[in-house]
Amino acid sequence: MSAPTLEVRNLETHFLTRDGVVKAVDGVSFQVGAGEILGLVGESGSGKSITGFSILGLVDAPGRIAGGEILFQGRDLVPLPERERRKLRGSKIAMIFQDPMMTLNPVLRIDTQMTEAVRAHRDVSKARALEIAREALVKVGIASPDERLASYPHQFSGGMRQRVAIAIAFLNEPELIIADEPTTALDVTIQGQILHEAQTLCRETGTAMIWITHDLAVVAGLADHICVMYAGRVVEQGPIDAVLDQPAHPYTVGLIGSVPSRNRRGGRLFQIPGMTPSLLNLQPGCAFRSRCPRADAACLDEPPVHAASQGRQVRCAHPHDQPLETVLQSSAGGQEASL
Repeated sequence: MSAPTLEVRNLETHFLTRDGVVKAVDGVSFQVGAGEILGLVGESGSGKSITGFSILGLVDAPGRIAGGEILFQGRDLVPLPERERRKLRGSKIAMIFQDPMMTLNPVLRIDTQMTEAVRAHRDVSKARALEIAREALVKVGIASPDERLASYPHQFSGGMRQRVAIAIAFLNEPELIIADEPTTALDVTIQGQILHEAQTLCRETGTAMIWITHDLAVVAGLADHICVMYAGRVVEQGPIDAVLDQPAHPYTVGLIGSVPSRNRRGGRLFQIPGMTPSLLNLQPGCAFRSRCPRADAACLDEPPVHAASQGRQVRCAHPHDQPLETVLQSSAGGQEASL
């Protein structure tokens, strides 16, 4: 078995504030191989985006990586000086942001931006850089690429701008792409097209991808593996089909149960009670215990990590061991009784 493109080991990213230490990422571990797509999911504030920014070295003060390893092709990125990290960004590791205007300069033409991105990392002529840019636009399904190259970002729709951002990410054939909720603001039709194109490009080029999202429906048809994050930690991970068909952690069950299509027509939508806890000086034990229907005294201690076949792991004192539908039915009955 070949070595993973990226392996994160016990990553810790902290923010030092006047009120205390915010452990935004607290002991996160996962890996992703060539051509694979890893879905990183969870509610807002669970630490997904900070994990991605940590990999790229984009965490600004007062944040810092407090511990762990980020092994990219076997090389630890954590101790690298900023100059070395810059060489990797855009060439070996790229990022697609949620807002494409964070990638695109509104006052420069698309051809200028794309050719500069190519020539910053590759010793090619301007004509060759323009050819590479044109090919990248074609790969993401943009018609009339020559006309689009001569356009400015404001002349594109939101979906087209996001396609350009994805094309820029693939320009230098990186080994790893981190996509931070890039389709959240798009309509369903355009979202489906972009997901298909991203999946196809990864398969064809062997690029590894981390797709950060709060939408389980997106990763269900896109990712090979999934990591579910809560309060800065990975609470469950494994192959996408195995986790979604039989989730073990109560939080994962709650996320799946909250998808509207799984609720009975005319009935109340299932919801996880309470709110995510503050990451400022979290108390010991399971961070999900105040919202969990299975919580008891054992959850006051650090939850154990249970490992299973196919790389599945769950961090819980009382993991589920029944099929999803059975768990959801019992959870729905208990919720309706409390309403």
